[in-house]
Amino acid sequence: MGINTEVSLTGTFTCVTQDDAARVRASLPLHIALTRAETGCLSFEVLQTADPMVWSVAERFIDSAAFDAHQTRAAASVWARETVGIARDYKITGRK
Repeated sequence: MGINTEVSLTGTFTCVTQDDAARVRASLPLHIALTRAETGCLSFEVLQTADPMVWSVAERFIDSAAFDAHQTRAAASVWARETVGIARDYKITGRK
């Protein structure tokens, strides 16, 4: 039997202002496209919930190295600059 090395992140992020939500809507399509193109990305979903200020997030990466590479790329991206200060509530599983 193989060892499951998959890393998953699930949770939500919540905007406080309409300006925050507008920045999310504007920058999210590129963030999704870039993330899904990353080596080791198994799935990446960010969906607005019934509350227009809250998004659900579900990410899966093949292993910790792929997840860490994603985190590094995302931290230096337009997405990071546009969403700085937005509250995130994430749970990460499988990280070594």
